[in-house]
Amino acid sequence: MARGIPSLRPGHHLQLLEGSREFFPALCAAIDAARAEVLLETYIFDFTGSAAEVAYALERAARRGVLVRVVVDGYGTPAVPPAWEARLDLAGVHWAVYSRPGVLGLLMPGQWRRLHRKLCVVDGEVGFCGGINILDDFHDPNHGALQSPRLDFSIRVAGPLVGEMHATLVRQWSRIEALGELKKARWTGALELLRSVGAGRRPAPEVASHGDPNARAALLLRDNLRHRAVIERAYLRAIGHARQEVIIANAYFVPGGRLRRALTAAARRGVQVSLLLQGRYEYFMQYYAARPVFGALLAAGVQIHEYAPSFLHAKVAVVDGHWATVGSSNLDPLSLLLAREANVVVDDARFAGRLRERLVQAMQLEGEAMDAAVYANRPPLQRAKERLARVIMRVALVVQGKRYR
Repeated sequence: MARGIPSLRPGHHLQLLEGSREFFPALCAAIDAARAEVLLETYIFDFTGSAAEVAYALERAARRGVLVRVVVDGYGTPAVPPAWEARLDLAGVHWAVYSRPGVLGLLMPGQWRRLHRKLCVVDGEVGFCGGINILDDFHDPNHGALQSPRLDFSIRVAGPLVGEMHATLVRQWSRIEALGELKKARWTGALELLRSVGAGRRPAPEVASHGDPNARAALLLRDNLRHRAVIERAYLRAIGHARQEVIIANAYFVPGGRLRRALTAAARRGVQVSLLLQGRYEYFMQYYAARPVFGALLAAGVQIHEYAPSFLHAKVAVVDGHWATVGSSNLDPLSLLLAREANVVVDDARFAGRLRERLVQAMQLEGEAMDAAVYANRPPLQRAKERLARVIMRVALVVQGKRYR
């Protein structure tokens, strides 16, 4: 273990899943095969489009006697549609909300400490970890229908890490239970009715393995106690050891000084450093707060590509063709300093190669390369928005009791 980073353990079977179109069928297939238990955590649980298939799968599992526990974030999932709340309640799905926002919302100290993990464990045998919410690729809660799917990834894991994921989910449920924030399920005589109106089971397409069955992997959990910097340290260590190539795809990229220095140092020693970042405006803070650092990165030789077809939501990286990470953690203060996050780190050439192939394709065919001269000549209004975003972010971090270095 290097500076609190868990050691990579062998014996894992891994599958890379892109978007809800691959993740949801794999997740539903696992839930439909559950015999005893389904534990799920997500930041957003939406019920639009294909996301409803996950809700149906959870309902089916609970109706046949499987213990189903779902935890959602109180800010990411402020409410459940009443019809779905009734269905899940009657089926016996146990539902909990992490940290409901107070009257002043995110302005209150501690309210930025969100549950941003996307984890699921079925029967203690199969686990999922990534950046994909229970949210249809073509739907956005704030922007409506999307013309192209958002870009995001998850990983299906079988092997020793599943036990760690399971223990993590159990601990979180126990904490919420101790605070008395559970939505108690009601077991009523409506189970037979639900059996007659529930959606039928749908066969899932085959998902090819993208890793050696003995791939080495580790689970990185960021919290506010013992593991405050574990994900950032893993990135810094991988970038510091890079000899040929670093590819990072990250939705909300607002790197602190240590990460900026690591990236520029790698580029200056001859490593090809490529970033695939959000190209479409989604939120003021994330869009503008990142841009002041682009100049130094471009000057050092870092290549920046902005994803153009839709929203980029990925939080993944590949280093030297064998080290890779897939998870929920953005490279911004919220993820690295405040939110509960989960990433899986992999050392496996086959898995990393598959992820690298998709990221290179996205940069070449779906991204727009940033030109240093155009960046240097951006208009004064944009620069003013960037400064404002940075000031707001720093003030907010001070209110939350944090400083981003």
